[in-house]
Amino acid sequence: MIKFKYVILYVEDVEMSMSFYKNTFGFEIKFITPEKDYGELLTGETSLSFASVSLAQSNIKKGFITAKTEDQPFGMELGFTTDNVEALVEKAIQNGAVLYEDIALKPWGQKTAYIKDPNNYLIEICTEIH
Repeated sequence: MIKFKYVILYVEDVEMSMSFYKNTFGFEIKFITPEKDYGELLTGETSLSFASVSLAQSNIKKGFITAKTEDQPFGMELGFTTDNVEALVEKAIQNGAVLYEDIALKPWGQKTAYIKDPNNYLIEICTEIH
């Protein structure tokens, strides 16, 4: 059996990144290394994990593109559902996120908004699709 188990975001500051997601979305810390270069948050069956850029570089010898706050975000997103998009977007902004696309109502009835986290990763905050 194959399971989608985790997503790892490569970041400069693992502790700060984990704090943003903990304080914004309420996820609990599952694990963080004593060196503070890798950590995981409990988000359900799939963990949201963070690795320092230096740790990632030691594993990915061919290199990778890092997220930089002065650039547009990558062509991928993390998605979080909520019953109150407005309140969660406001909380995220208070915790250091930047509004990227304002709240919109889709033709199928879903409310969506896009923010950039403090590391420039794109996050969709939305209602469930019914």
